Amino acid sequence: MILFISAKFYYCVSFFIVCLIGIHDLGCIGECINLERLDLSGNNISNLAPLASLRLLSVLNLSANRISNLDPLRSCDSLQNLNIAGNVISSTENLHCLASLRKLENIRLKDNTYNYTNPVCRNALYRTVVLEMFPNIKVLDGERIVGRGSDLYQLCKDIDDTIKAGLYKNGQLIEHPDCKPWVEDSYWEIKRSNNAIIEEAYKQFNDVLHECRLLNNRATHVISQTERSMSLKKQPKQFAI
Repeated sequence: MILFISAKFYYCVSFFIVCLIGIHDLGCIGECINLERLDLSGNNISNLAPLASLRLLSVLNLSANRISNLDPLRSCDSLQNLNIAGNVISSTENLHCLASLRKLENIRLKDNTYNYTNPVCRNALYRTVVLEMFPNIKVLDGERIVGRGSDLYQLCKDIDDTIKAGLYKNGQLIEHPDCKPWVEDSYWEIKRSNNAIIEEAYKQFNDVLHECRLLNNRATHVISQTERSMSLKKQPKQFAI
């Protein structure tokens, strides 16, 4: 069971309400006890109390809100993936309430793609503290910490640190001669697999993309018609005599 709540969802219902106040009250969402995935990103939510009863919730997106207290989530035993980037979490102490969530393996406190962060991320040691607090974490801030792919993230980090350290010498930017690429141009091309399962996944993904394009075109058409209708109503009536 999946429920999606966001400003975008309410846009079609009442554009003016969203622009003025956004979503700040979760209301009776706590009664939806079978919820497994919930997206509440991009709103004005600060009180998470209604979520305390969602014990089957496994994926929760709370990015870009006004959340400082995560205590109601301590009872969400099934939580595996939590996105709280773009809020006002000021200290790692605010995360202690989540330490009992044994299934939690993916947590995001900042998102460089959307420039979302939290005050706690300014602490240079926050990553180390978070990893110690959550020993089962596999992915932190979108970077894989353990498991398949973690070596690549660490290698990229080491390369990035080395490059930054070697850019300057005595305060001056070092000029480097033209460098040849490390790999051939075709190295990064996605090679299609003969695996039937992967082929079916490709097909389903393309079908979803096609459906999203159709829905977007339909929504654009409806919005255009509504705006045209509203503009016609505002025009003064003219009479010919």
